[in-house]
Amino acid sequence: MLSVAEAAARIIADIATMGVERVALLDSLGRVLAGPLRSPLTLPAWDNSAMDGYAVRAVDVHGARADAPVSLRVLETVAAGAFPSHRVETGTATRIMTGAPIPEGADGVVRIEDTDGGTARVTIHDARDAGRNVRHRGEDIAAGSTVFERGQPIGPAQVGVLASIGAATVDVYRRPRVAFFGSGDEIVDLDGLPDAVAGRKVLSSNSYTLHAMIRAAGAEPMNVGLARDDPGELRDRIARSTGCDLLITSAGISAGAFDYVRDVLTELGVEMTVWKVRMRPGAPLGFGWLGNRPWIGLPGNPVSTMVTFELFVRPMLLKMLGHTRIYRRPVAVTLEEPVTIAAALTHFMRGIVSVAADGTMTARLTGPQGSGVLTSMARANALLVIPEDRPRIEAGESVHALLLGEDAQLSAAFAL
Repeated sequence: MLSVAEAAARIIADIATMGVERVALLDSLGRVLAGPLRSPLTLPAWDNSAMDGYAVRAVDVHGARADAPVSLRVLETVAAGAFPSHRVETGTATRIMTGAPIPEGADGVVRIEDTDGGTARVTIHDARDAGRNVRHRGEDIAAGSTVFERGQPIGPAQVGVLASIGAATVDVYRRPRVAFFGSGDEIVDLDGLPDAVAGRKVLSSNSYTLHAMIRAAGAEPMNVGLARDDPGELRDRIARSTGCDLLITSAGISAGAFDYVRDVLTELGVEMTVWKVRMRPGAPLGFGWLGNRPWIGLPGNPVSTMVTFELFVRPMLLKMLGHTRIYRRPVAVTLEEPVTIAAALTHFMRGIVSVAADGTMTARLTGPQGSGVLTSMARANALLVIPEDRPRIEAGESVHALLLGEDAQLSAAFAL
């Protein structure tokens, strides 16, 4: 059996980034740039005002204070979108709005709050803005400069920058298409609810959690249908996945008499490079290549499916999308309760991490930790990593946690 780290290294080793496609700017959110992007513009295009106020020469307003104000003649008013027509000379000022070009001769903008707001003459009673509040030409972006390098993830700020340089379309890495299916004679889709209520069948939660996790990772899910524990049906579902970039199967890869997935894939030429991992939940895990596309076989228990997806599949998808930081960073948390493990395996226990007033993180279990208790994942905002060589960890001791999103760091109250 491989360690978790060994399995992760083998799985990610030959995963390639997807090809390039051009998308509209608003469709690029969450994607990754496939090449460097240079600006055709200089931003700001001219020195402009960072305040509503008066463009002045600093030498004219030095020493201004409430009991010794400075009075200047106002040459004109310049709004954003307009351009000044007069040079600021000794004893003069230009009334100016935020974003408007700074007139020649001026080297600062006195905010309107430090003046009487005059339109013919202005009285300035505070010199704190002398030589300040000017956004200088090119201080943000210079024409011809590289704004973003290849591999830059695109968030809202990047979308705004791209818009500011006129990038109506951008080249990004294509979203991987991910085919998946679950198997088992006992499993039915949601239309089988009457049988589930009667206790004859089990509803397929995995089909829905996998679909959601694939989408959340930024890929395109394609459910090719449930399969019974029958080699013929398994071959059919695998054939339906042709053309996709990754195949995920759920269940059917353990050592049971009706676990046929491994045998069918071996018949199709898959050589397993990962088969079983020293972890719980999720020890029965398979990985290999079906021709030129990867296959990963996840265990069928709902929690095991989600934990192994988080540890092994999500990083694959992020790499395919062009990301370079693909793994969640472990953080130290202090246990609020003792934790014990029964087997010498790395355990990933579902936990709730809270941030204390001093910024330290504490954690407790969500409750029962069975691999079929899917509500333990729904309640969790982290996976607590319990090493195989620590069979009991006491309350107050520290362990690592993998935070599942932002929930652990969110607060109901605004605090700085």
